[in-house]
Amino acid sequence: MRIENLQNQNRQFIKSMDNFHVLEYIQDASVSPMNAVDEYFMSKMNVRRRQVVIDLDRNHSAMIQAGAMQWMGGQVEVTSGVRGIGDFFGKAIKGAVTKETAAKPVYVGQGCLVLEPTYKYIILMDMSEWGAVGMTIEDGMFLACDTNVQNRVVARKNLSSAVLGGEGLFNLSLYGEGVVALESNVSEEELIEIVLENDELKIDGNLAVCWSSNLDFTVERTTSTLVGSAVSGEGLVNVYRGTGRVLMCPVAPTSSLYASTNSMAAKAAAKASNTLFGK
Repeated sequence: MRIENLQNQNRQFIKSMDNFHVLEYIQDASVSPMNAVDEYFMSKMNVRRRQVVIDLDRNHSAMIQAGAMQWMGGQVEVTSGVRGIGDFFGKAIKGAVTKETAAKPVYVGQGCLVLEPTYKYIILMDMSEWGAVGMTIEDGMFLACDTNVQNRVVARKNLSSAVLGGEGLFNLSLYGEGVVALESNVSEEELIEIVLENDELKIDGNLAVCWSSNLDFTVERTTSTLVGSAVSGEGLVNVYRGTGRVLMCPVAPTSSLYASTNSMAAKAAAKASNTLFGK
């Protein structure tokens, strides 16, 4: 099988890591007259469609989020990634607490796997750079990884404060060797890296994208007393302690932006219908 015109003047690989590639639509030509203007100015602000393209062979297989596959070519087989009923219930519990799908399908064989386009930024990471401890990611960011990458669910130490702060109780931790693809509201170039050496970092909100799994991760008050927190105007913050790395967004994620852009096609269709029928 030979794939032609995957890349052209409108679509280019902007980053590759091992067998993972990020395909970006520099100019999206697959638009209608109704949303062409929006798409044009979105592209100027770097709000573009992006896809993950994965090369599969005897040395490389991939695990992805359920429903993320757009198309695949070659001798590629799909497995459920579930080993028995006990494993299914274990994965279901993981999915329920980390906002990820319960069972992540595994693609093996010889060929090419292309994931659904997204307006979010795609970050490729080499797990070897995170050492044996691996990294923990924010809820809902996992997109795909090499099957040599292992995962487990980790809990915050003080669950009660996490509930009060509106934060998740658990996060997905990744470790091993291979490439991981994450979906982010902020581009990789904009992420701030904090290297802790037996120190602590306090963040107001879910600005952290990922962090070293050996860091102690808790949710705490900004001051030692409730009165102090009230006076300072701050409530609960995410606290990372120990020695390791934290990658964080410079500003609060604007998830609503991507929700609106992903529904753009539906809005354009509704507008066209209203115009056609004179509404």
